Amino acid sequence: MSLNGLDIFVLIAYAVILFGVAIYVSREPKGRAKSTEDYFLAGKSLPWWAIGASLIAANISAEQIIGMSGEGYRIGLAIAAYEWQAAIVLILVAKYFLPIFLKREIYTMPQFLDQRFGRGVKTTMSIYWIALYTLVNLTVVLWLGGIAVETLTGVNIVIAMAGLGAFAIAYSILGGLKAVALTDIIQVVILVIGGLFIAILTLNMIGNGNFFNGFERLYTELPDKFNMIFDKDQKGYDTLPGIWTLLGGLWILHLNYWGFNQYIIQRALGAKDVQEAQKGLVFAAALKLIMPLIIVLPGIAAVMLARPEIGALDASVLDAKTDATYPSIMSIMPGGLRGLIFAALVAAIVSSLASMVNSISTIFTMDIYKSMIKPNESETHYVSVGRITAILAMIIAVIAAKPFLGGFESAFQTVQEYTGFIAPGIVAVFLLGMFVQKTNSTGAFTALIVSVVVSLVFKFGLPDFSFVNRIWVVFLLCMILGVAASTLTTAPREEQLVRMGDVNFKTNKMFNIWTVIIVLILIALYAKFW
Repeated sequence: MSLNGLDIFVLIAYAVILFGVAIYVSREPKGRAKSTEDYFLAGKSLPWWAIGASLIAANISAEQIIGMSGEGYRIGLAIAAYEWQAAIVLILVAKYFLPIFLKREIYTMPQFLDQRFGRGVKTTMSIYWIALYTLVNLTVVLWLGGIAVETLTGVNIVIAMAGLGAFAIAYSILGGLKAVALTDIIQVVILVIGGLFIAILTLNMIGNGNFFNGFERLYTELPDKFNMIFDKDQKGYDTLPGIWTLLGGLWILHLNYWGFNQYIIQRALGAKDVQEAQKGLVFAAALKLIMPLIIVLPGIAAVMLARPEIGALDASVLDAKTDATYPSIMSIMPGGLRGLIFAALVAAIVSSLASMVNSISTIFTMDIYKSMIKPNESETHYVSVGRITAILAMIIAVIAAKPFLGGFESAFQTVQEYTGFIAPGIVAVFLLGMFVQKTNSTGAFTALIVSVVVSLVFKFGLPDFSFVNRIWVVFLLCMILGVAASTLTTAPREEQLVRMGDVNFKTNKMFNIWTVIIVLILIALYAKFW
């Protein structure tokens, strides 16, 4: 076992504080039951700082921390494109998508599809999202979290996954989105502090006690690990194909994740107004700029730590399975600090698990159960159904995780590839639904079918074609064929159209200033590490 008594004390203190805060913020006034708006949208009362922190906590999980650190070890800084490009997409979502969703008083993404295209498209996507979140997203977070717990404690991975899932369920089902979002503030603080410590200490080990010397040594001796844009002959080009990382399908993955992903966008839908939601998203975009320092840099440092002259890590273990990189680094941290870093990882894991199961329960309860099965039950009944759904989803994910992911080298790239089968269709359907008035349900179904079928054709017919480029080509086909199918069939009804006349896309001065600052920083980063 790698955890000592001080480490365990830190972990227990974190768990008690988190659970106590969850219970406190979940309280309702005496005699008042929790409504569906309270449970699923936090009563539409979330402030900007809670929205931004919760977005990052939901996003930065074992998938990112363990998966991207492993990719940092394998290919280097280029994997930071998933973080830095996300900052731009968050700003676009805040300016152009949120005003539409909040004006239409949307609870869920399927609800928007119902209003725009009808029940068929809504039901299809509801079932898809529930399956994706349960069998892909939840399983990945549980599996990678289980690897970390097993590495540090020796606890069997299945037991570790069950424990993480139970912890996430225990506090999230009490207060719904409000409990999740407000405890996420604690999670983000722990995550950032723990992540900074592990980055500082790994570089100190490389630089003989000096962080900056350590970074200079990394940058000088491992220059290929600091390229954002790969040449064709460089390792990593298969997953991040050079300039197409900036011009191609990665943007579609980002738009799908940050714009139309229920467990992410749900935080913004819980804002009291559009301006508060926009401030929250630009805050999250600013936090995204520093995430590679916390997540990717330790993975690059592991390359040096595994060299014979340092010998702190076993290169054969890391080469065999890159997802072992971050847990291995954690195991060599000092006692007490190791507990803090482990608490940061657990914080990220349980936050994402709680966010996902809350979204699964929201979609099932509001878009399937209430809409199609029992439409006239009490608010308390629907909240209870949501809680039961969350528990069942977690149980299924724990059972499915090992058979699904046990054989993959990098769970991070695995989840990107699987998401890439449907992401082009989802993004096409939402963009066409919002901005191309003649798009109808036939066009929407066409885009969704084309996304899956053509992706599979590329996957098995052209296996060497990068999935990033595949996503871009499939997205363009979805857009073209979606419009063509709509043109050849009956036009949508007037009440289905998304009219923009009453939607205010204007943003305030502070939002615009921060947008310029973030864009300039990103230009400088890409110019430096091109």
